[in-house]
Amino acid sequence: MVTKFHEYKYERPDLQQISKEVSELIEKFNAADSAKAQSRVVDELNKIFNHLDTMETLANIRASIDTKDEFYDTERNFFDEYGPVITEINNKYYDAILNSDFRFELEDLYGRQLFALAENELKSYDSSIKELVQEENRLSTRYSKLLASAEIEFDGKVLNLSEFGPYMQDPDRSTRKEATLAIQGFMGDNLDEIDDIYDRLVKTRDKIAKTLGYEDFVELGYVRMNRIDYDRDMVEKFRNQVAEYVVPLVTKLKERQRRRIGLTELKSYDESFDFLTGNATPKGDTEDIMDNGAKMYKELSSETDEFYTFMTERELFDVEAKKGKEGGGYCTFIPEYNSPFIFSNFNGTLDDVTVLTHEAGHAFQTYMSRFDVPEYQFPTLESAEIHSMSMEYFTYPWMDLFFEEDTDKFKFSHMADNISFLPYGVAIDEFQHIVYENPEMTPAERRNEWKKLEEKYLPHRDYDGIEPLVDGSFWHRQIHVFGDPFYYIDYTLAQVCALQFWKRANEDFEAAWKDYVALCKLGGSLPFNALVSMAGLRSPFEEGSLKEVIEEAGRYLDAIDDTKL
Repeated sequence: MVTKFHEYKYERPDLQQISKEVSELIEKFNAADSAKAQSRVVDELNKIFNHLDTMETLANIRASIDTKDEFYDTERNFFDEYGPVITEINNKYYDAILNSDFRFELEDLYGRQLFALAENELKSYDSSIKELVQEENRLSTRYSKLLASAEIEFDGKVLNLSEFGPYMQDPDRSTRKEATLAIQGFMGDNLDEIDDIYDRLVKTRDKIAKTLGYEDFVELGYVRMNRIDYDRDMVEKFRNQVAEYVVPLVTKLKERQRRRIGLTELKSYDESFDFLTGNATPKGDTEDIMDNGAKMYKELSSETDEFYTFMTERELFDVEAKKGKEGGGYCTFIPEYNSPFIFSNFNGTLDDVTVLTHEAGHAFQTYMSRFDVPEYQFPTLESAEIHSMSMEYFTYPWMDLFFEEDTDKFKFSHMADNISFLPYGVAIDEFQHIVYENPEMTPAERRNEWKKLEEKYLPHRDYDGIEPLVDGSFWHRQIHVFGDPFYYIDYTLAQVCALQFWKRANEDFEAAWKDYVALCKLGGSLPFNALVSMAGLRSPFEEGSLKEVIEEAGRYLDAIDDTKL
């Protein structure tokens, strides 16, 4: 009998009881006379941690599906409030394994990565910052709920932000502009509140970092992100390579787009409109997309067929945009049910298919690497994005199922958009470095810094005088900036790796796919550069790796006569 997602049982965990049980097990761990005996205690502890994680994940999923659900809103607030308590419980375990008399034997058993992650957890939290972390969580949730609350009258309907996607790709330019004005009307009305939320977040995070003894939040941010085998200097050099090799190509692509759609000037509201004959759109409705997904994954491999069947039978997708639903898309994992879960907001654009394949890449990885070590279920975030972005390319041969006669349009748009994303991705990263290195900046000064970064990385962008975009507020809709500081360069690093898989799949699909599956099975058992090496890829930090793959993508796009699409 298959248990479906709506039957997954939620109950608020008794943190006091859990803390007591963990403390007792830690005593048992410390008293053990061998690594083998300690590992048996670790198994018992992981059952407790998996239960805690399952309850928090269920609360978060159900609260994001319906932000107006008072019960799950309250439960998510509970985890925001008591997140530091849960961290303290976990850290008892991390402290114990790091100081074990049998640490070397345990490292042989579980891998060095667990201990590197444990060290970072202990370096990123102690009880002195408990109330500050609670405030950080509250502010992040306040931002998410503010954007989810959007109810904007447009085209005779009341729309949330996610539902504007089709209008931004409408062949009628006036519709695209009016949709942008409607969105920015909402963003402008909330400009001061969003600026205030972020200002409070920056100052709270800066105080957290300095309380823990760090020079600034950038240093702590890297620890939180578990950047184990690279540092901020390597990231800066990577950003400089993007500026040197990618920005000129993107400028060229935007000029091709301007000519292709017959404009004298390309405005920001034109950038999502690719072809005079209309953008590629998936044929059929949500059910058709999901059915085509089943066919695609059945043909791709036995592993993906088994995975997609598992997900479908258990109703582990929530993909349609609805009133009161949070924006964006994500994949998460529910440990006690061994279940990935995919959340998105289909809106009738080609993004529906890319979000499906992207999040399915994450979900497939977690399905293939269901580790006994909970810390290895997901890799660190830049590594996790390799699986998702590469899946988008591995599914290219099946895109005709979704787009039919628009398949070539889709592939051109997809590749061009992925290349065009890189400068934006590093701009968001550099912005956060500037902000957290200068936490006393005013909101207006932060927006001014963003305008400078747009000149550097996005020189083609023209907002046509639309406020508050011209005032440097574009990043206000980038949820990562608010909820997951420094989680963004990850997408750009992973894109360079994914493009390598794309190139290899064109040369030998089976060999490339075999390496991809092997990478998925490794989960988070190694840090980023080690995983990249194991997959037979070149590190994005390696001199020349970015230039090589960008030139290959440029040749691919140059070979397509986009004026005939």
